[in-house]
Amino acid sequence: MVDHRKEHRRRAYLGATITFNERSSVVDCLVRNLSEGGARLEIAHPISVPREFEVTIPRRGESARARLAWRDSLALGVTFVASHSGTDVSIESARRIKRLQSERDALAKRLAEMSEPAI
Repeated sequence: MVDHRKEHRRRAYLGATITFNERSSVVDCLVRNLSEGGARLEIAHPISVPREFEVTIPRRGESARARLAWRDSLALGVTFVASHSGTDVSIESARRIKRLQSERDALAKRLAEMSEPAI
């Protein structure tokens, strides 16, 4: 079997997630090997994933846009693609931002209630 990879992939056993559909679809997976340019992912059930999606490795605090290179029933080979905009954030960051915005709104509401003159 000929290896067409440009970079050496290191063995890994890292929990990760695949997200797509504007982050409304999330699939748990394992990263089985990893390089700067790509990875091999394993999923528990055969499901359909789009050509491009986001892969997040929480343990490393990393998130990357990935393109499907090949597929076996429960394994996916992906290459990492550069983001076209500088506005991409990891899922964890997006969740944290949303939570902080909710907290800010609640505090602003509470401050407004406390500032109202007593009748």
